[in-house]
Parts: sequence; structure tokens; C-alpha cells
Amino acid sequence: MRQLYIITYDVSNPKRLRRVFQIMRGFGDHLQLSVFRAELSPKEYAQLLMKLNPVIHHLEDQVLIIPIGPAGGELEQKIEALGKPYVPSERCALVI
Repeated sequence: MRQLYIITYDVSNPKRLRRVFQIMRGFGDHLQLSVFRAELSPKEYAQLLMKLNPVIHHLEDQVLIIPIGPAGGELEQKIEALGKPYVPSERCALVI
């Protein structure tokens, strides 16, 4: 079952910051500066951790992974936004 996560990061080095951003783009939707929304299976979650772990400096950087619950679940529908509305992305396969 896919789970929904909010992932945010604070990376002190510009090179590492760009690398973390690139990794995150492969796993989720970019919401704000250093904030992503990701729907991940347990395997994808493990892959994300394996990719991020060697990139960040563990004494200087921080990545927070906040579980929200099942993808498309009740909690996602309760997200409140001020200003621009929050619209959950529609994931679909694109075959070329």
C-alpha cells in the first residue's frame, strides 16, 4: 500500500542542496522551496533513504519525512491552505 509523506529538508551546502532536490524530484511533487509531497511504496521509501543518506552531511543537514497516511486517504483531504489552494496531484502512467 502506498503511503503519503511530506518531506522537507534543510541542507547547508549548495552542491548537496541541488543533489537532494534532484533526488526528491524523482520521488515526489515539489510543493514549496524545500518541501515535497511523495506517495511511496515501502520499496520506494527504502530507495529514497538509500539515495539521500550518502548525499547529506549528517552533522549539518536535516531531512524530515512526515507520514500523512494512506495515499488519497482522509488526512490528505483535510489539508488546509491559505492563499493558493492545495491540489493533490493526479499520478498516471505515461507510455511513450
